[in-house]
Amino acid sequence: MSLCVPIKDLRDTAAFDKMVAESPTPVTVTKNGYDRFVCVKSSDFSRWEQADARARLLERIMISEHERAEGLHSDALEATKSLRDKYGL
Repeated sequence: MSLCVPIKDLRDTAAFDKMVAESPTPVTVTKNGYDRFVCVKSSDFSRWEQADARARLLERIMISEHERAEGLHSDALEATKSLRDKYGL
């Protein structure tokens, strides 16, 4: 469960920084009882970015494998040769 604090707690920047640094979960900042934004440690954010990139890469690999299995692919050397022939390069 993430920690939830009102936006007025941002006034004490040192205390807020310490809260985010020590919290094992993201810190949700609210305004008038509604979520405004979420603060996380930069190391956690970097891990999430890497995990997202890894997931997108694996998804693209799965799509490519499906295309290869269905015969919807072309060889890079053949594609290059056909482009050179088409444009006289």
